[in-house]
Amino acid sequence: MIVGLMGMSFSVNESDVKMVLISTSYGEMKVKLYNETPQHRDNFIRLASEGYYNGTLFHRVINNFMIQGGDPDSRTAQAGQNLGQGGPGYTVPAEINHEFFHKKGALAAARKPDHVNPEHASNGSQFYIVKGRVIPASEVATMEERRNLNLPEDQKWYYTDDQVNTYATVGGTPHLDGSYTVFGELTEGFDVLDAISVAQVNKMSRPNVDIQMEMMIIQ
Repeated sequence: MIVGLMGMSFSVNESDVKMVLISTSYGEMKVKLYNETPQHRDNFIRLASEGYYNGTLFHRVINNFMIQGGDPDSRTAQAGQNLGQGGPGYTVPAEINHEFFHKKGALAAARKPDHVNPEHASNGSQFYIVKGRVIPASEVATMEERRNLNLPEDQKWYYTDDQVNTYATVGGTPHLDGSYTVFGELTEGFDVLDAISVAQVNKMSRPNVDIQMEMMIIQ
């Protein structure tokens, strides 16, 4: 049983696949949450069920990289206001799993940078969906080599052939692997992701026209 921030309680059955619908003025996106990252899954379900994300913005949009949302301050933000520092007042421990990587459509948790957050703990509410770009296999191999160069063996990240092929055909952002928790993936609405990713933005990467979201658990 989970007790939410507003006193609501509900159960999460780990045998079920949890799906969340994100509605925007650009259309709808459906994301599947991974049971293998249970703390992030349960936290996202709790917040979405309470309506925490409703009326918040995709406040940071960078084409060929990602779209980011989940800052509660964005709900009442003034035009041009800098966003990205808000949250529910807690972090979620990292659940980095080598099975889940930053392919296009990956759902991952935002966080503070390494120098103030060496444990890679996630922001309690902010998330991003990867847009990325196609990465040739040779470039993925170079990233892998550079990332692993000075790491102990238990922290190294080696790509499978399938992961390399996904980056080379579907695309993504492999330079983020091993540093951020990926806890779900887009199953529908890639056209919406593409459309949001090319929205006109200001110098802080905030869309010039607000892109609000509504969320609901659909399974």
